[in-house]
Amino acid sequence: MTEVPPSKQAGHQTQHLQTISLEEAHRRLREHLTMQALPAESVPLVDALGRVLAEDLVADIDVPGFDRANVDGFAVRAADLAGADAGQPATLSLNDELLTPGRAPQHPVTAGTATIIATGGMLPRGADAVLMVEDSEREGDMVKAYRTLAPGRFLTFAGSDIARGETILFRGQTLGSREIGILAALGHDRVTVVRNPRVAVLSTGDELVAPGQRAGPGQVHDSNSAIVSAAIRELGGAVIPLGICPDDETALEHQLRSALPDCDMVLLSGGTSKGAGDLSHQVIERLGAPGIIAHGVALKPGKPICIAVCDGKPVVILPGFPTSAIFTFHEFIAPVIRRWAGLPPERVRTAEARLPLQTPSELGRTEFLLVGLSEGPDGLAAYPMGKGSGAVTAFSKADGFITIDALTQSLPADSPVNVRLIGETTRAADLIAVGSHCVGLDTLLAQLSAEGLQVKAMHVGSTGGLVATRRGECDLAGVHLMDAGTGAYNRPFISPGTVLIPGYRRMQGLVYRKDDPRFQGLDADSLVRRACADRDCLMINRNPGSGTRVLINQLLGDNQPAGFGMQARSHNAVAAAVANGRADWGMAIDVVAWKYDLAFLPVQEECYDFVVPESRLQRPGVQRFLRLLGDPTTREALAALGLRLDVAATDLAAAATS
Repeated sequence: MTEVPPSKQAGHQTQHLQTISLEEAHRRLREHLTMQALPAESVPLVDALGRVLAEDLVADIDVPGFDRANVDGFAVRAADLAGADAGQPATLSLNDELLTPGRAPQHPVTAGTATIIATGGMLPRGADAVLMVEDSEREGDMVKAYRTLAPGRFLTFAGSDIARGETILFRGQTLGSREIGILAALGHDRVTVVRNPRVAVLSTGDELVAPGQRAGPGQVHDSNSAIVSAAIRELGGAVIPLGICPDDETALEHQLRSALPDCDMVLLSGGTSKGAGDLSHQVIERLGAPGIIAHGVALKPGKPICIAVCDGKPVVILPGFPTSAIFTFHEFIAPVIRRWAGLPPERVRTAEARLPLQTPSELGRTEFLLVGLSEGPDGLAAYPMGKGSGAVTAFSKADGFITIDALTQSLPADSPVNVRLIGETTRAADLIAVGSHCVGLDTLLAQLSAEGLQVKAMHVGSTGGLVATRRGECDLAGVHLMDAGTGAYNRPFISPGTVLIPGYRRMQGLVYRKDDPRFQGLDADSLVRRACADRDCLMINRNPGSGTRVLINQLLGDNQPAGFGMQARSHNAVAAAVANGRADWGMAIDVVAWKYDLAFLPVQEECYDFVVPESRLQRPGVQRFLRLLGDPTTREALAALGLRLDVAATDLAAAATS
């Protein structure tokens, strides 16, 4: 790796994607920043929730500020009730006073007297206990006491909750609802807190449109600014939204120069690489010294990150792909915001697990690999999410990530790994599904989630799902594998210790755009012959190991039409490629073809079934899933999706125990 000096000379910066190590990037950033809490500011109490206290809070009053009654009854001297009981009550004369909350006593309680007092009332001079109404009987201006009391009974002394001079809250504490209550009890309407770091957020690129606007061809909705802005707020920062800037160098420089005076940091996403239209790093060079201190870090995802410090303020270009952006944000930016906001370093939670599958890694780059966790007989298993740095959902659906060293080229199956957990939840899922994706399974899991069950789905394909069930590392797997020799679905692949639960049938077929004249009037066999003979007719294939790929191979025989090597991992990916014109034909299920408004030629029905480890069959989540699968309303919803259920609902229980 090439090491590049962090300084630039005479305003000229030549450091463009000259990759440095992760450790060196951190060192350079710390070298140019002051990692201390920002100055304090006073804010109204109503605006203090979630803020960090900037100084110790010492009580200047007592809470409560007076001795008060805890019950309704009579303020008395405990000595006057000595020996009193139901057979020989003590009789006291009542003072001409009623002490309700907020009323100061006018008369002391002397020997042989008592004063009527309500809960929260101020105890009069001379009284040292409160006699409950339930232990007394009033007769005119007298009261009979039927029990003895110790001094201090049924009252709260002044300062017993908070004492004057006591340090109640400490600098660095985050103010929640309980702390806000303490401040209010002490009479504070304002509080001194650490100023929120002000972070400007800007997305760049001609391809971006704001959420709520319609995306045209080649355009995508800007998700980076939304997730980064939310993460900044979670860390105690204040967001200055700058919106979207097109790939225009002059406009970008104007926007950045306008934003810098009013913020502590600027975050951009996109335009950090060396490709055409990547202008952001060129503009940053001109914003202030020392300028770019790192452009290209040996990590995956996130290699093209560009980090600059301009006159003491970080200006960072996060990669445009969502997973890369959020990883690099948490790696480099989150620690800075936390320190500036007065928060302690993040408490890292980890879990020991095994990596069930052999996992390659790129030599020379530290890799952060997102994983989903599943509990098996031998402990936790960490399944790679496998969605890539461009995926929007990968980070939100993962349980954590593992760090693969830059010098590691591959992790073998069953490698022990340390998983850094994401999020605060520690609740185990009630149902874990690992296997092939299906809209029908989505419907079932959504219903279980609506009922309050914690569900998790990891789409690793039918073969991966079968591996997980054999290992006992999931509750069920959705599978649709056809045995090439017999044409039978799923049952030939069931291993001892697992149970096949009949699901439903889906129609597999060939999809193409309805306006494509090359395929009009053809049946499936004719379409395949036509496509194989036309090198301009592009296919979108499916991944090896999927049930659909087995059917495709049978249909094609030895032919490999144009596009054969392009392999999608889902029916939706196939349909999207055809609908968008990146491919001309492929194989998907009818339900997906309808969603994308594609023409559909039926080829063969397949069985999408569920495989459950016998050891997990009686788990409440699995049993609820089976009952749901047999529920008439659920079956109607699946049928409305075009899924055909052959097995009667009453047969599911028998299938589950066979």
